[in-house]
Amino acid sequence: MKVKNPFLYSNDNKRYHTWNYYLKNRFHEKVFKVPLNANFSCPNRDGTAGYGGCTFCGSMGSGECAGDIQDDMRTQFEKGLQMMRKKWPHGKAIAYFQAYTNTYADLDTLKAHFDPFIENEEVLALAIATRADCLEDEKIAYLSSLTKKKEIWIELGLQSIHNETAKRINRGHTFETFLDCVHRLQNTGIKICVHLINNLPYETQEMMIASAKKIGELPVHAIKIHMLHLMEKTTMAFEYQQHPFPIMDRDTYVDTIIKQLEVLPKEMIIQRLTGDGIKEHLIAPLWTLKKVVVLNEIDKELARRNTWQGKALVSL
Repeated sequence: MKVKNPFLYSNDNKRYHTWNYYLKNRFHEKVFKVPLNANFSCPNRDGTAGYGGCTFCGSMGSGECAGDIQDDMRTQFEKGLQMMRKKWPHGKAIAYFQAYTNTYADLDTLKAHFDPFIENEEVLALAIATRADCLEDEKIAYLSSLTKKKEIWIELGLQSIHNETAKRINRGHTFETFLDCVHRLQNTGIKICVHLINNLPYETQEMMIASAKKIGELPVHAIKIHMLHLMEKTTMAFEYQQHPFPIMDRDTYVDTIIKQLEVLPKEMIIQRLTGDGIKEHLIAPLWTLKKVVVLNEIDKELARRNTWQGKALVSL
């Protein structure tokens, strides 16, 4: 006998609050992200916060799937829009500033990059990937003013709540800096999405679950979680070659994700449970390349355990 899906925020039998569910109910049409590379830098590369960047980060600053830096922003967007509309001819776009730290510049520079997309009728929202140490009050005030015209998402790369991990991966700021940023963003109209990475070196499953649980307790609208991608020519890859650390298999990852989902409130949007590692440069784990398989395994295991997002919070 088929078990009825007990999860409220679903229209496709998922047991977690998917990004697709949110977009369909928010905009009532197909919406997709168009990733962009605005040629920003990062304070963790130029010496402001540190040198070399986070140890897992490659030369493209987590923007391997973003637009071509040789194109201007308008051209990048138009190319990305055309590509996405091959699949969804009438879809609308979120302009996604993906590569590097997209608020690491003076206010005039930010306005020059963001304002044209606010005025673009093809754009329903902006998503801006950045760091907690690059959102001064004047920038937050400006971004908050944009929410009167378009939905604005700030994507904060945190990766882990544990300061010992942050130091190990050369993150360049502490969890306390992140908390301060979240509380300054609170009540501005800006929506917050937090990025976490599972299987950072020497973190236990309990530490990963604790990261998810803590984010669920904060005034945050969405979360992205993905498995660590050990990429060629990164500092972490070099460290791994010298001193290998344990890498999760797929079943352990699925188990970890389910336990993280259980401690996240049901209202929190799950923007991602897998990630994209460029096949030619991915050292490990290779099972992450089969994203659909990973997501299907998560769905099947949620159903087998008869569990869902937020279930562990019900009895608290």
